[in-house]
Amino acid sequence: MRRRCAFVMADGQGCRASPLRDGRHCFLHDPERAADAAEARRLGGMRRRRESTLEIAYELAGLDSVDGIRRLLEIIVADALSLDNGIGRLRVLIAAVSTAARLLDAGELEARIAALEAIATVPRRGAALGRPAGLLDGAPE
Repeated sequence: MRRRCAFVMADGQGCRASPLRDGRHCFLHDPERAADAAEARRLGGMRRRRESTLEIAYELAGLDSVDGIRRLLEIIVADALSLDNGIGRLRVLIAAVSTAARLLDAGELEARIAALEAIATVPRRGAALGRPAGLLDGAPE
């Protein structure tokens, strides 16, 4: 059976975290590590605030779209160009060019798929005449 932290929350449920190796409590609830846990919480809060500030300052929408990835790549390239010449800068720029090429391919494929999907949803002339609909509608028979 897995050991659990001995801390009991205000609602009466026990903490579900594993306790420290030689203790009864997890890191966050161990009385001997209260100062360390408070500092960890403070740093975590600062990170979240900094993250939201950076998202606003750099106009980042996230990495779940080609546009979001493209925006982050633009920021990386701008920062890399401001660095002193050296191997590290060159590696960043080469990686950025490679990634940009893949993004262009992905964007082009996305546009082509959208165009094909638009064609596939348009009703075909042949379907109205009782013939099977398909991409070759209107082709000479």
